Amino acid sequence: MKKFQYSLETVLTYKQQVLDNEKAEHAAILNRVRQKNEEIRLLKRELMGFQKGFDESKFLGAPIEDFRLYDMCIGLVEDQITVQKEQLAVLKKKEEKKKQEVIAARVDTSKFEKLKDRRLVEYRKAAAKEEEAFIEEFVVHGRTAAES
Repeated sequence: MKKFQYSLETVLTYKQQVLDNEKAEHAAILNRVRQKNEEIRLLKRELMGFQKGFDESKFLGAPIEDFRLYDMCIGLVEDQITVQKEQLAVLKKKEEKKKQEVIAARVDTSKFEKLKDRRLVEYRKAAAKEEEAFIEEFVVHGRTAAES
């Protein structure tokens, strides 16, 4: 019997490449989400520093210009945090969409892999039957030759 050959092997290979590309894109988006979270964390740390400096200035009785400067800096950092959070929300939506695309690609690939497995099982069964028939024929011809 000839060697097993899956007729849809090129399709399966293509589907696996699509899946790998989707996974890579998803990983890149996840990395960007992590980076954005880190940027927000650093901005919050910076905001806390300004707020602490503002509180210390109030306690020490600094001039009004210092208060206005701290207020401006706090406002700017809060605005930056807001912008970064909006960008993070957009990235999370992209990540969720890409995650769904990865799942769809995985399902699609899985269908072809299962089909390949089923055909391989059928091939092996057919090969076993063919081998069994060959052995049986060999035994029958061997007995006939021995009896003659």
